[in-house]
Amino acid sequence: MMNFKYFIFAISLVFVTENLSASVVELNGNFIQGSLITGATLPGTQIIHDGKSVRVSKTGNFAIGFGRNNKPDSQLEVTFPDGSKLTKSLKVKQRQYKIQRIDGLPPSKVTPRKPEVLKRIRDEVAMVKKARKLDDPRLDFLEGFDWPLTGPISGVYGSQRILNGKPRRPHYGVDVAAPVGTPVRAPADGLVTLSHPDMFYSGGTMIIDHGHGVSSSFLHLSKVIAEKGQYVKRGDIVAEVGSKGRSSGPHLDWRINLFEKRLDPQLFAKPMQN
Repeated sequence: MMNFKYFIFAISLVFVTENLSASVVELNGNFIQGSLITGATLPGTQIIHDGKSVRVSKTGNFAIGFGRNNKPDSQLEVTFPDGSKLTKSLKVKQRQYKIQRIDGLPPSKVTPRKPEVLKRIRDEVAMVKKARKLDDPRLDFLEGFDWPLTGPISGVYGSQRILNGKPRRPHYGVDVAAPVGTPVRAPADGLVTLSHPDMFYSGGTMIIDHGHGVSSSFLHLSKVIAEKGQYVKRGDIVAEVGSKGRSSGPHLDWRINLFEKRLDPQLFAKPMQN
């Protein structure tokens, strides 16, 4: 099921420069915090979004995104192959996020103190960051995303979690409740950049890169099946649901990133098929 409170049907914007009618930028998506926007323009165009350069494919396709706390105004700067320029301010809808309370977790999972555990956490964070840095020209993300599994939504993007009474970082994924061992399928084609059997916080963890810095992450897995370096197709079984790491019950935590930007799968995933 979708969170329709924040869902807006995709729109398409076309901007045309005064000097060259063929200089077009098309943007498709939901202009709201947490959303992925796909775009198309002339091959050879250069794009800067909020001060950062954006990869534009040989066919003129690209992706931008709005993070959880994205400001209401987002800047798009475009330089077309003929040298003409376009600057456009994009209006980003702001959201209100839920507060979630989870009690009964082992204290060691809430505030680890042992040096060896802290080192393990640092090493695992570095692995995840490296896996999400890939800037590959593949355009797998353009085909959209299926749900990796079906089930009740038990946790939503952007919510602030209070663990054992202590506020923590916001939740950056969507949780789907399912029994341990439920198959997890690739939501889109992609390259597996991380396949780890048991990380401290996230348990069994997998990251699949869909091109241009867009990646899916799957957390708390009981079993990882696809291996690092393997190219998977939409619908392939890549893992199994679990409750490893910092988890209060069996579920899949599915996340989508655009490099370091954390996005909300519920905003642009296709309807869940029960």
